Amino acid sequence: MSDRRRLTVRPVVRFRSSRADLLLCGALLLTILLVQGWNIQHYPTLSDDEGTYLAQAWAVQEGKGLAHYTYWYDHPPLGWMQIAALTWLPSLFVPDAMTVAPMRFAMLLVSAAGAVFLYVLARRLWLPRWAAGLAMVLFGLSPLSVVLQREIFLDNIAVMWLLLAFCLAASPHRDLWHHFAAGIAAAVAVLTKETMLVVLPALLVTMWRFSHRDTRKFALTGAVTACALIGLSYPLFALLKGELLPGGGHVSLWDGITYQMSRPGSGFVLDPGSGSYGVLQSWLYYDRVLPLGGLAGAVLLMVTLRWSVTARALAGPALAVVILTAVAMRPSGYLPAMYVIQGLPFLALVLAGGAASVTHAVLRRRRAARESRKLTAVRWTALAALAVTAAVYVAPRWYDGNRTALTADANAPYRAAASWMAERVPDPSRTRVLVDDALWLDLVHAGYEPGLGAIWFYKADLDPAVTRTMPGGWRDLDYVVASPTVRRDARDLPNVRAALDHSDPVAVFGEGEDRIEIRQIVGGGRSIGDGRSAGDGRSVEGGRSVGAGRIVGGGR
Repeated sequence: MSDRRRLTVRPVVRFRSSRADLLLCGALLLTILLVQGWNIQHYPTLSDDEGTYLAQAWAVQEGKGLAHYTYWYDHPPLGWMQIAALTWLPSLFVPDAMTVAPMRFAMLLVSAAGAVFLYVLARRLWLPRWAAGLAMVLFGLSPLSVVLQREIFLDNIAVMWLLLAFCLAASPHRDLWHHFAAGIAAAVAVLTKETMLVVLPALLVTMWRFSHRDTRKFALTGAVTACALIGLSYPLFALLKGELLPGGGHVSLWDGITYQMSRPGSGFVLDPGSGSYGVLQSWLYYDRVLPLGGLAGAVLLMVTLRWSVTARALAGPALAVVILTAVAMRPSGYLPAMYVIQGLPFLALVLAGGAASVTHAVLRRRRAARESRKLTAVRWTALAALAVTAAVYVAPRWYDGNRTALTADANAPYRAAASWMAERVPDPSRTRVLVDDALWLDLVHAGYEPGLGAIWFYKADLDPAVTRTMPGGWRDLDYVVASPTVRRDARDLPNVRAALDHSDPVAVFGEGEDRIEIRQIVGGGRSIGDGRSAGDGRSVEGGRSVGAGRIVGGGR
């Protein structure tokens, strides 16, 4: 079949002029926003990654640089610059709201844009209207999506830009500027979260299949050039600052890349004793349908690639699923909890595409006029049985997963700890406290000095700008807010470990491993002086994090 025939076998869908598409997409979008927005401040548990990105966005808003501490090229800064733009208006009117829980609402804008882009992409990839709606539902309402898309992760923003790039690559107009714009959008996705780089081959496949044969070389060359030129702005930025290569007295892009590439692996994802296996199980705890069904759909589409129009149209998303799966299964690789976010839209697309392929096979036109009505009825009955079986299997599992997200309060201990530190310490401006980034902005808004008063606990050991102000080590501190993250990582941080060892709990919020302890340093404190009597007595409050620890593993 020629390229021209392949591209015209299905009619072009004009989304803006299709009332049915607009109504379906709009109704599903409202549902997604309602489910994702309900209880968004309370579930899931605030993460240190969220706090880090929001604190860096706060630093950009306040003109304090690219980060609230020394920017060390851990990620390109474009991601939290976008977060700064998304949260700028509410933080302008309500400055104290610039904390993790309230600012999660900004992620609803990202979720909304991503869901619409996915629907448009599904229609441009020739999926029928019902299958495009199914892809949107899978992407936006899976319990796994509801939990992860609520969080302030760079991956969510990068996925939005990547979906825009796919939409432009599959544009029915096939204008050259669409492909150039697709390259620019892809570069923005990579500069938002650099791991998006591995999905770019799938974008090129989509662009190849949907570009015009006569201008294909120009289209691909333009897209690759635009992507490369925008992407090279990051190392150019480091070069102009004199921070491209390692040297004395400064951070460097090379050191940042080396750190990310040399992180200890979390083991083979199918090895029950590995950290990667725990991450996989945390994904499957929320939803088995989308990850496993999407992978099965990708395999089905790849197998039927030669004779299925739907499979050829979805070759790019199917390849994306294959690539992301292969990367996740590296025996020596590091698998962060938010890695699956990159695959969610493509899993939804190929699962919906697989359903469309099966439906087309069952309901294909009768090859011969002599096919009886009875046989046609059998086809419809089989299809209906498949649909009912899928609904019966999926509905109760999604209901249970989303009910937790809509009702549980996993962040009560964090709110209580922030309130205690704001109200029970006499002079926050002269108090030094170690805290994780999930609570760092809460303490800044409560009056603690950013950076040297409220100290992100990693920096007490790893940032020379902070350690120079602590010649006495743990003795120069007043409090430690010991969240699960602080207790877990203290074993590799001598100052933090010593602060925990030389402190007593004065307030505890929550229970078990999810508890947050406010610990007062015994025999330390340079700043607070005679005010150390704050917080006498032990306060124990409830607020256990329901299901809060199910997504495991870090991401930075």
